[in-house]
Amino acid sequence: MKNTKLYWLSILFAFLFFTACNKDDDPTPTPQVNESEVLAKFLESTASPLQKDYVNTDMPSIMAASEVKTLNETGQVYIIDIRSLDDFNNLGHIANAHQVDFANILTHVQGINMDDYTKVAIVCYTGQTASYAASLLRIMGYDKVFSMKWGMCSWNEDFAGSWNNAIANGNAYATQFTSDATEKGAKGDMPTLSTGETTGMKILESRMNSVIADGFAKITNATVFGNLSNYYILNYWPAAHYENPGHIPGAMQYTPKESIRTDLDLKTLPTDKTIVVYCYTGQTSAYLTAYLRLLGYDAQSLLFGTNGMIYDLMVDQGLTTFNADQIMGYDYEK
Repeated sequence: MKNTKLYWLSILFAFLFFTACNKDDDPTPTPQVNESEVLAKFLESTASPLQKDYVNTDMPSIMAASEVKTLNETGQVYIIDIRSLDDFNNLGHIANAHQVDFANILTHVQGINMDDYTKVAIVCYTGQTASYAASLLRIMGYDKVFSMKWGMCSWNEDFAGSWNNAIANGNAYATQFTSDATEKGAKGDMPTLSTGETTGMKILESRMNSVIADGFAKITNATVFGNLSNYYILNYWPAAHYENPGHIPGAMQYTPKESIRTDLDLKTLPTDKTIVVYCYTGQTSAYLTAYLRLLGYDAQSLLFGTNGMIYDLMVDQGLTTFNADQIMGYDYEK
């Protein structure tokens, strides 16, 4: 009997020991988070690098060529030109400008002593790629960064070809614009991100590297009108302008500095379709597109905005348009 009791006690102790070891060996499960939503709420909060909801407060951050010139004359602006090195050297550039490839924009800015400057101006060909870059840098907390409006097209006539060509063909889709409203999509899930991080700042840092590496996300009006049903089209205008001068057929209206929030309309954006963002000039849409891509949306900025689609209607409405008055005729260097 005694041996039998010892036998069963040994079996019991062995079972308890094995169970305890298994529990000790099991790793603690990693908490599952929706990284996109964590990042969005972080960027909407005062904990973000800018300590504000940038998209719904200050965005876009654009400065005129005239201000760049004035500040440059007194050494108060740091100018970053993200055009190609060949064009920077051979076509010419603003005095004191630094040529930086888009892929290196963040690391370059991290090396600037911001205390030495009032503003940092990002310059490109038309103002659109610079807006995309400036949005990313602003989101990272560099509040002195601005894009130069209209890009080098506004600096001198010698650089103005891109915008002049865009408005020369700027009425191609005027007959197709409509005032018929399209309802936003139903609210759903946000994109799936897989950085492996769980905090807003760490997710932001990982996504920032990926988005910068991908370059400017852009699309032409010809591509969009080639098959409108392929896209979820985001009209980033006030409601009054959505109705008049109208909008791309099927486009949905999102109010600037209001709609793109997790507690309002952000979650109406689809995760399974390319989102085409458009505004008047392609500059504000570039700012917003950069933000949406950080969150994981497949967003594209519509080049030249409605300046390239309904130019005369824009002029009639007194909306923002590129014209000869925007070309300043400033000197430049080679």
